[in-house]
Amino acid sequence: MDKSQIESLREHLLNLLSGGWAHVEFDEVVTDFPHRLRGTKAENLPHTAWQLLEHMRIAQWDILEFSRNPGHVSPDWPAGYWPETQAPVGDSGWDESVQRFKDDLDAMRKLVSGPDTDLFSRIPHGTGQTILREAMLLADHNAYHLGQLALLRKLIPG
Repeated sequence: MDKSQIESLREHLLNLLSGGWAHVEFDEVVTDFPHRLRGTKAENLPHTAWQLLEHMRIAQWDILEFSRNPGHVSPDWPAGYWPETQAPVGDSGWDESVQRFKDDLDAMRKLVSGPDTDLFSRIPHGTGQTILREAMLLADHNAYHLGQLALLRKLIPG
């Protein structure tokens, strides 16, 4: 790939990470998410909005840290990727999780956009992963669970 193709790929990745296009955007789903619904399960669904938000935050943090930190140790699977509670502790718990999610997403976007970041080279401490793969994994995972959050918001009776 020449330099202009790589920059085009970076731009597409950054757009994919931000949501939009065919996917709902993070802020559209979590902003003003009704307080009383955050810890409520819809019938026949396994997770609350809080559990989904925290799972997204933890998984995104893990992908980011794996991508940039050779000393990172991932949480135990699957327990380490889900919160222990069904609901956040007050508004501050929800708000803190949202902010941490946004901060880590910004950090991944900075990593992807960095001119010194080789999107195609194997991550030295990995088993064949690349920054390109990790960014696509993160975007895919976020889109999947944002869709679940959006649906959950509609399924719980108001």
